[in-house]
Amino acid sequence: MKPLPRRTLLRGLLGGVATAIALPPLEAMLGANGDALADGTALPTRFGVWFWGNGTRPEHWVPATAGAGWSPSATLAPLADLVPHVSVVTGAEIKTATHPHHSGMTGVMTGRRYQQLGTTRDTIVTTFAAPSVDQVAADIIGGATPFRSLELGITRFRGTDEGTTFQHLSHNGPNAPNPSEYDPGALYRRLFTTESDPRRDLVRRSVLDAVTGEVGRLKGQLGAADRARLDQHLTSIRTLEQRLGAAAGACAFIDAPGSYPDVGGREQIAEKNAIFSELLALALACDLTRVFTVQFSTCGSGVVFAQVGASDGMHSMCHFEAMPQPTVQASVVYTMEQLAAFLRVLRDTPEGDGSVLDHCSILCTSELSDGYTHSNAEYPLLVAGHGGGRLRGGVHLRAPGANVSHTVLTALRGAGVPAASFGEADGYVTSTHTELEA
Repeated sequence: MKPLPRRTLLRGLLGGVATAIALPPLEAMLGANGDALADGTALPTRFGVWFWGNGTRPEHWVPATAGAGWSPSATLAPLADLVPHVSVVTGAEIKTATHPHHSGMTGVMTGRRYQQLGTTRDTIVTTFAAPSVDQVAADIIGGATPFRSLELGITRFRGTDEGTTFQHLSHNGPNAPNPSEYDPGALYRRLFTTESDPRRDLVRRSVLDAVTGEVGRLKGQLGAADRARLDQHLTSIRTLEQRLGAAAGACAFIDAPGSYPDVGGREQIAEKNAIFSELLALALACDLTRVFTVQFSTCGSGVVFAQVGASDGMHSMCHFEAMPQPTVQASVVYTMEQLAAFLRVLRDTPEGDGSVLDHCSILCTSELSDGYTHSNAEYPLLVAGHGGGRLRGGVHLRAPGANVSHTVLTALRGAGVPAASFGEADGYVTSTHTELEA
């Protein structure tokens, strides 16, 4: 069987628009052991951030056991089957804290204080003073792929006047955010077409129709296992098209599908999370990007988790629901269910001798520990994935008073980013949590 280059694309034209479908790692691209490419190059490692706003109920967050094989707490119970792939750090705190939401957001994402732009009402207006950690990673590992980074958003931004810190997760620097894509259909078209034509929507024809001849020629070069893997990959794309509203037939002028509008006044949170998870898994498996952020909910988000009986926005509930805040707790558990769903998609996407999740290092966090007290201590930190063998997974590290930046640097290096340090001033660190490393 002739070795196949990792960058092999299936190319074609769809309605006059160039289309290119990337391929997952096939045996023809891999070495004999399945743990590297055929030319000896290691399989890529990715860095990601999965973020949710307003923190947790801390009394339900910390696992009961420390060390390897941690036992999930009430909040982390949705991750029970993912424990081998996820490490937890508890007890750490933001060392640059002066204003809870703003400090937590910029502290975990940059290791620095926010840059204040002004004041509004009884609070402040801020932006990031430096590039966010995902862009630090993109500077090193983002240039090898078609997309330097991808930024996704699940629950919608509900408006604030407190600056880019409250609206955006990824930043290139002060007032230079990378906005999240909230429309799965738009992301799909961005990933699978090489040109854009705003005058029309091509989604009613499958991108697979454009590459039928290429598929046939490629199959003639592959062994049986790779042919099966290719069929599985193309079936996944076809399934995504169908879920995004695609149908057989000629290209037509239609509204963009896949926007997932509210149903009965409720956001389709789980549905959007599921389709974005599958799209991102495909993008990673096809090596379209190696850096990503998922903003499940924004800093100080007012998302209404009607799915658990909430009628008020999350930020308001954190302030005003009476203790022990059962609806807040149910909302945080629901959020962890969505994180678990995302990680399972990556875990169940094969790559080499493991999965896409095995080749990721994903920092999962919020801007607060406690949405009621607005504390930046006892910070919620998870590191998911095995970083291509750099991370152990399945460890609960209890680290009272530790700098949150140590965990961030651990996640960066877990993705193969050779960062010597992270942060500045009180957020500056040069060392990692070796307990999490393989």
